[in-house]
Amino acid sequence: MRHYEVCFIVHPDQSEQVPAMIERLRATVTSKNGTIHRLEDWGRRQLTYPVAKVHKAHYVLMNIECDSETLGELEHSFKFNDAVLRHLVMKMDRAWTTPSPMMKDEKSRSVLAGDAPRAESAKPAEPAEPAKPAEPAKPAEPAEPAVT
Repeated sequence: MRHYEVCFIVHPDQSEQVPAMIERLRATVTSKNGTIHRLEDWGRRQLTYPVAKVHKAHYVLMNIECDSETLGELEHSFKFNDAVLRHLVMKMDRAWTTPSPMMKDEKSRSVLAGDAPRAESAKPAEPAEPAKPAEPAKPAEPAEPAVT
């Protein structure tokens, strides 16, 4: 089986359907002996440019391990679901289980762990240390003249 990263965006009017969509996708992958390594719900975000006259969309990221038949079923379900505006499936070299860079945002949450948003569970920021004064720059050594 191969590793894939699947990202899809859902129409903002259909955001309440996202948990049910995630469960269907999870059932599809796991019923064929696949594995979900990372599943993140990034929430509703601003799009860079309008897609189908929509300016915001609900993002979901999955890292899965499955066979080509299961991947075909997933792509088929994305293609014929009117709520999914765009989807992207990329083949990966290995399983990614660490949180994505987008998980730093307070709205994002890991669906696999069932965690609350990360900002609530994060430790309070510690005060920064005062900056140390910079050392003066040393004068440059004179360069040897080039012999031609």
